[in-house]
Amino acid sequence: MGVSAVSRRTVSRATVEKWAWANLVANTLIILTGGAVRLTGSGLGCPTWPRCTDESFVPHGALGWHGVIEFGNRTLTYVLIVIAIGTVIATWRWADATRTQLRLVLGIALGIPFQGVIGGITVLTDLNPWVVSLHLILSMALVVAATVFLVSLRPDEGTASPRAAWVVRIAYGVLLVAIYLGTIVTGSGPHAGDADAPRNDLDPVWWSRVHALSVWTFIILTVVAIVLLRGQARKVGLLVLGAGLAQGLIGYVQYFTDLPILLVAAHLVGAAVLLALATRWWIVARPVAS
Repeated sequence: MGVSAVSRRTVSRATVEKWAWANLVANTLIILTGGAVRLTGSGLGCPTWPRCTDESFVPHGALGWHGVIEFGNRTLTYVLIVIAIGTVIATWRWADATRTQLRLVLGIALGIPFQGVIGGITVLTDLNPWVVSLHLILSMALVVAATVFLVSLRPDEGTASPRAAWVVRIAYGVLLVAIYLGTIVTGSGPHAGDADAPRNDLDPVWWSRVHALSVWTFIILTVVAIVLLRGQARKVGLLVLGAGLAQGLIGYVQYFTDLPILLVAAHLVGAAVLLALATRWWIVARPVAS
């Protein structure tokens, strides 16, 4: 049963879907712009927070293009907040919205400014790699939430056997581990966001191998699940497999070509896209009685 529509005008599901897509795309885009800040060495382009400098909220000429890049990334946070508020309003005005859907979009709307605060802490800690890692993980969590909300607007029936659903859930858990390991590798590598930013002092070669092992484990589990699945769940699984293989290929190429900026950026966005697809897969592969 939907939330009471008393005193609310009704909007269409199509309108809510447009806002949901905007929410997902925007939360993915800020991962790219945040990556651009690090990859261009602009992490301290605005050396303080919440102001850009001690005297101004906007960068001045002396900060150069690093200040522009960092300020642009901060500004995008406000765009995300506007989109999140628009999504909340549209969902509230949709007569068929459930309480769970409303709680979900409210959580996203509250999570975005919280994420902005974590971004500020990364600046105030001179880009501490562990705080930067948390910053990315929270962005990925918002991508998951935005995906769950989008998929909830057109729910699919469960199409997986209990065994297949179990494999999908293990694969999803391994993917989460792989993404976290990726942040550890980044924290030990050259793209710190600033020439003087600290690193986590871990061996990048060893942790890259651990990260690769987790990715291959995810790929193998995905193949096993696809073999066990049927129907829509198998189709989504094939998309996940394709995205996972593409992401793995980019990872290997960037590793053996000394981490070129464009490939690292593609790998970062690819992680968000893969996670969104895998989240949809988790939902679609709900177990049914065999």
